[in-house]
Formats: sequence, C-alpha cells, structure tokens
Amino acid sequence: MPLSEKARIEVYLPDLRKIAYRRLLLNLKREFCHTFGGVTVISGLDGSYLSNAGQPIRDRINLLYTDIPVTLSGQFDLLCKYVDYVNEAVATALDEEAILIAVSPVFHATS
Repeated sequence: MPLSEKARIEVYLPDLRKIAYRRLLLNLKREFCHTFGGVTVISGLDGSYLSNAGQPIRDRINLLYTDIPVTLSGQFDLLCKYVDYVNEAVATALDEEAILIAVSPVFHATS
C-alpha cells in the first residue's frame, strides 16, 4: 500500500472557559477546516508545563490538528510563514506565556 507524505500542524490550546479561549478555538477550527478541508479537535487532555517563573503548572488542553497536502522539506518556508500567522493570531487573542504549535511529517496510506 503506497504512503503519501503530508505535513501536520498541531495547536495546543489551554482548555479554559473564558470567552477569548472559546472564540479562538472556534476560529482555528473554522480556519483549518476551510483552508485545509478538515480539522480534528481532542478536548480535555491533561498537561503540564514549567512556567517562566520555574513553577510547574497543570493545564487542561485542547489539541487541534490538520494534515495538509505538502511535504515538510518541499514547502518548509511556506509552512513557517503559516505557523507564524497562526502564532500571531494566538498571541493577539490570548494572554499566555506560550502556546505550542508543532509541525511534523505524517504519512497517509492511500488505496
């Protein structure tokens, strides 16, 4: 079975009941769905991180991801620009020390 390489963009957002977080979650879902044809959201994940002050912080996380039909090596500059765009939107919408946005290669089985 042949495999096709794609790039996966993942955004890890705190799962807070504040309106800004809910609005950003909806906007990112809409953005990924309309731009790339789909989005997956996994809610209620348990996470933790080390704050800038050196304190461990527990976090509830929403993970949003989408797979796009480009290769990491073939479209690296374009992916960097898109991730910068998403990162800027997140930074503008939320008051957080950091939000993780990850990009990785994935391989889909094609039939």
